[in-house]
Amino acid sequence: MARLFSIKPGITLKGREFRGLRGWAGKPTHPPLTDFPIVCYVLAAVFDVISCYKARGGAASARDFFIAATYVIVAGAIFSVGTALTGFWDWWKGMGKHTQVWRTANWHMAVMLTVTAIVVINIIVRLSRFDQGYADGLTTILSVVVALLVAYGATYGGSLVFDYQFNVESLEGKTVWDETEVDQNPGEHTPAKK
Repeated sequence: MARLFSIKPGITLKGREFRGLRGWAGKPTHPPLTDFPIVCYVLAAVFDVISCYKARGGAASARDFFIAATYVIVAGAIFSVGTALTGFWDWWKGMGKHTQVWRTANWHMAVMLTVTAIVVINIIVRLSRFDQGYADGLTTILSVVVALLVAYGATYGGSLVFDYQFNVESLEGKTVWDETEVDQNPGEHTPAKK
């Protein structure tokens, strides 16, 4: 009977080159960290839009959505520190300069640093108005701008991986696409089928 699952090779670190803050070969640190700030910033915008709308109608739940947005955007900002640090280290140590990939990474970084600056402003504004208990127009606009910009910037980050294969390990000498019942772990070389 044919095997349906291959589990160990996808999670093992044995046989992978350690690259410090950048992670391991085939398991970079930056990409998985990006999910948290993206989701947090989009959810904060959704919660602020709901809060702003409900506040106009006098609904008490406007405060709940505002508080939820505040917690979520602060959590996103905290995760952004590690995300930015690992992304910067990838940029610094992981790619040649003056290439299309480098220029794309520069744009991605510029957009994401802009997002971070707006997030800091958003947090300052929302904490200064926290007692009012709902997302006002300025807070909501800042959150929506952050959500749009983070989605835009993430598009460039995705291009680095999926279009330019940055931090994607070469499959040369690997049999993972061959029809076989034998799993190949990182660092192993299985002879090609004859």
